[in-house]
Amino acid sequence: MAYNWNWEIFLQPSATGEGTYLTWLLEGLQWTVALSLSAWVIALVVGSIIGVLRTVPNRWLSLIAATYVEIFRNIPLLVQLFIWYFVLPELLPANLGTAFKQMDPLAQQFIAAMICLGLFTAARVAEQVRSGIESLPSGQKSAGLAMGFTLTQVYRHVLVPMAYRIIMPPLTSEFLNVFKNSSVATTIGLIELSRQAQQLVDFTAQPYEAFIAVTLLYLLINVVVMYLMRHVEQKVRVPGYVGGK
Repeated sequence: MAYNWNWEIFLQPSATGEGTYLTWLLEGLQWTVALSLSAWVIALVVGSIIGVLRTVPNRWLSLIAATYVEIFRNIPLLVQLFIWYFVLPELLPANLGTAFKQMDPLAQQFIAAMICLGLFTAARVAEQVRSGIESLPSGQKSAGLAMGFTLTQVYRHVLVPMAYRIIMPPLTSEFLNVFKNSSVATTIGLIELSRQAQQLVDFTAQPYEAFIAVTLLYLLINVVVMYLMRHVEQKVRVPGYVGGK
């Protein structure tokens, strides 16, 4: 193979003079983690609400929640990202749209990617929450109502906590998907991990080293997330249910 391997490229000063090329990758890693974690918070909160609404006896609330899920699950993530970044600012009231456009470009890219990724993932989390609630015996809901709980209290104190303990394994997969899907933010210029790797290739012409390093960093993220979530899963397992003993 005629390719000239050079792993020392990461320790060489970057083309901008700000640190080394390894510094570039670590900065990209920081943006990837920040974007993924903030999007996951949005996904978990919004997804939980939508998932609960899909199971309530009110037909209109259930229909609204189902519509949300179908829209966000069936439009490609990349298309949604372009809508949030390019189209939505033009549809907002003039003062809000102008304020967004005048923000620092990096802040614009981060906010658009965070909202897009969070709401996209929320639709998937909602289905996990819905399936978790619907998998519970109907007697649990009836018992809560019989004890004098309101329907809201039954969901808050009985159904939702139990559902989360059951769906923890699939939620782990969704959490990992957030980190992987964050790479689409490179299309609007956010300097996350994939974007930094592309820039490194442009400046050094060492594509194999760059993308092998990025692959290892993504694997590192996955290992850390899997280790933490496996620990959580073991703590919340329910005997007799999925993942329980």
